[in-house]
Order: sequence, then structure tokens, then C-alpha cells
Amino acid sequence: MSHRDSPADDRTLPQPVPQEPAARRVVIISAAVGAGHDGAAEEIALRLRSDGFLVDRHDFLELLPARLGRLLAGVYHRLLTWAPGGYQRIYAATEHTGRPGLAVRLLFGSAQRRTLRAIPADACAVVSTYPGASQVLGRLRLRGRLAVPAITYLTDFSVHALWVASGVDAHLAAHPIPAGQAYARGAAGVTVSGPLAGARFAPSTVEQRRAARARFGLPERSALALLVAGSWGVGPVERVAAEIEASGVAVPVVVCGRNEVLAETLRRNGLRHVYGWVDDMPALMAATDVLVQNAGGLTSLEAFASGLPVASYRCIPGHGQTNAAALQEAGLAGWIRGHGELVPVLTELLYGSLGQQQRDRGLELMAHRPVGGPAQAIAEAVGRGAPAPVAVGRGAPGPEAVACGAPGPVVPARRAVRTTGRRRPRVGVPVMVATVAATLAMGIGAPLAEAYGDAPGRFGAVAHFLDGDRR
Repeated sequence: MSHRDSPADDRTLPQPVPQEPAARRVVIISAAVGAGHDGAAEEIALRLRSDGFLVDRHDFLELLPARLGRLLAGVYHRLLTWAPGGYQRIYAATEHTGRPGLAVRLLFGSAQRRTLRAIPADACAVVSTYPGASQVLGRLRLRGRLAVPAITYLTDFSVHALWVASGVDAHLAAHPIPAGQAYARGAAGVTVSGPLAGARFAPSTVEQRRAARARFGLPERSALALLVAGSWGVGPVERVAAEIEASGVAVPVVVCGRNEVLAETLRRNGLRHVYGWVDDMPALMAATDVLVQNAGGLTSLEAFASGLPVASYRCIPGHGQTNAAALQEAGLAGWIRGHGELVPVLTELLYGSLGQQQRDRGLELMAHRPVGGPAQAIAEAVGRGAPAPVAVGRGAPGPEAVACGAPGPVVPARRAVRTTGRRRPRVGVPVMVATVAATLAMGIGAPLAEAYGDAPGRFGAVAHFLDGDRR
């Protein structure tokens, strides 16, 4: 027997120490544009961490160079506030396009390098809850510069064209309606993975309701309509609050988000129950009887989980109106189209069969939150990995749909149409900024002029509009 075959010598060899498998890392990119994108990202992060993943969070606006993220958010905010008709026109003009326009491609393309630097080498997937980030990730996947799956979680109940990015491996939706819209737009890997809302949002008992009303100083016996307008407090909130107050059907309880000017205005107008930013929305929802909203985002899902019927009224343009239509189609929220419908719809939601039907549908939708859902779909995509996407026309199929086992069907995968052409040359930041500014001036100036009746000075108004953050 040779020396190395000796059993005694084998016993003296060092024994391997079992190693714990390295924790897998997922990068989530959202955007501080309102609170819905960040709220969805936070819920996904919580669930992934509970499943043992490491999670990195990034704000897409901070990945844009030269403070362009601040410009983007500022333009969006001011359009909603100053020229909602102009925003509606821009939204409608881009809603059915198959590819972002030049200015949008330049703007989002400027974030590619920083986005790649934000994704560490040990990342096993990247998740987007913001359409701009999805566009960047899809482009990186198509170019072969991102080797791990890119996944989009659709935070809206309706799907704008910018949500669907060629190259993204999977698109996760809360409900079959947004899933169907994404599929119709050519999205890959469309899956109904279920909704996102915090576990603290749940139907309240009589005792919890009474305690919540006492805590917020709300009347004990009145019907209460919770009026929300997002974290920015945008839309005709003063008008809606006054109309609910005058209806006599319910007492308005208004949440203004971070819009303290709006809150002070409403208090001066004599409204009794006005709040700014509320840290404990589960308790405030437990105290109220119906939600009146104008955007159809995360707050609506939280209301469904809380057992509140929901009404969409005087919605903000763009996604506010398309979300209202989708929620109505799903039977989850009534869409009050005009002031004449306010009293009968609120009455039916508070005291009639419509309210109970919506409560039941909302609770059924949210019943699957504790298991499965987007986090499971993401985990399964990580486990499977994904080949680099290939553009249409090159002979390779797109990625298969992510089968997460969550409620609702898995929609068959389909590749988004990608227009091929010559590679875009690099564009310096100053040129790109000038292009974006010029496009904004041409696209926004006329609607602003129309909104304010100032056609001769529309470009001066645009300059003032874009300069608003420095006032």
C-alpha cells in the first residue's frame, strides 16, 4: 500500500468545514416620484429580506446625472399642479407609442453608466418599480451589459407604454387587468403575482375602530370619507373636500401628504379633520368608512386590505384617470364621473350592496399577501436565471413567463417589438440637457400657455416653470 493510500494518513488530513451558502443579493430601483414607487419597493424589499436575500435600494432619480432627476420630478409635479391639461396631452400622446421618443431615450440613457455601477458583482437580479428604470435595465440587457434577470413590478393598475421595456425579462402585475394591458403592449414574462400592501393594513374590529377614532379626534358616530391625494397632495382637493362636506352623506377626513400649504388652506376654510403626512395610515383607515382617491395607486390597495370601499373622483390626469377606469373594470372601485354622481355613489358605498361587493372583492384580491406574491416570483426568477434577451427578428425566443404560483393566471410571454437600427452615438450631458429642455419647452409651453391664457409669453412661462425649485 502506498503512503498516500494509508488509512491512518487519511485520518490526519484536514476535514472540510461546511460552508453556509452565500446570501443572494437583489437590487431594487424605484423613484421618489410621489410615494407609490418607493412604497412598492419597500414591500418587495421587506419580503425578500424575510426570505434571506440581501437587498440594495436605489432611487432612479439619483442615478441621472447633472441633477436631471430633480428636474424630471419637478417638471412632473408642476405639470400636475399648474397645467394638468398639458400633462394629459403629453400622457395621451405617449400612451400608445411602441418606443420612447428621442428626448426620453436621451434622458434615461444618461443613467446607464451609473445604474451599472449601482449593481454589485454578486447581484442575482435587478427589480424596477419605476418605468424609467425599466427602460434603462431593458436597454442594458439587450446590449449584453447586464447579465442577471431584470424584472419590472407594475405599480399601476393601468399600464402606460413606458412601463413595457424591451429586454426586461419579466413584468409582474397585481391583477389580470394590468397584466393583460402589459401583454397587449408586448411585454415579456407577464405574470399576475398579486398586490403589495403592508401586513398592518387589515379589517378593523369595532373596538379598533372606536379606539382609532378617539386617537385621531374623529366623531364617534358619523360616516367618515377618507380623502387622499398622494404624498404630494395634488389635484382639486379643496373642491372635493367641500363637495363631500356639502353632500351631508359623510364627513371628509383629508390627508394632504407633504403639502402643508394645502393643509393650512383647508383648515382656514373651516374643515375640521385635516392632516399632513400620516405615519399610521392603517389606524386612520380603520377609523373611516370609505376612501375617496384621485390616483389609483398604493393607497387604493391599502384600502382594499383594510376592508374599505373605494371611489375614484376628480382624478388627476394621465394615470389617475386610466387607473380609475381599470379599477372600475375590475369591480374594485367606483368611478364618480361628475358631481351629480357623488351623493348616490357615496350613499351606495356606505350603506348599500355596492359597498359590500367592493369590500369582498378587495379583500379577496389582498388575501394572498402573506404567501407568494411578487417576492416569490422574483425569487424563482433568481433561481432560474435568464438568458440575455434577443431582439425580435434574430430568431431567438424571449424568456418564459415567471410562474410564481400566486393568484391569477400566468400570461404567456411575448417579446416587445424593438426597432433595430444604427447604434446611437454617445451624447454629452450638456447636449442631452439642452435637448431635453428644448423638448420640454416645445411640448409643455403650449399647454401651459393655454392653461394660463398667455400665448405670447409661453416660453417665458416655461423658463419660470423649470426654474421653480430655485425660487
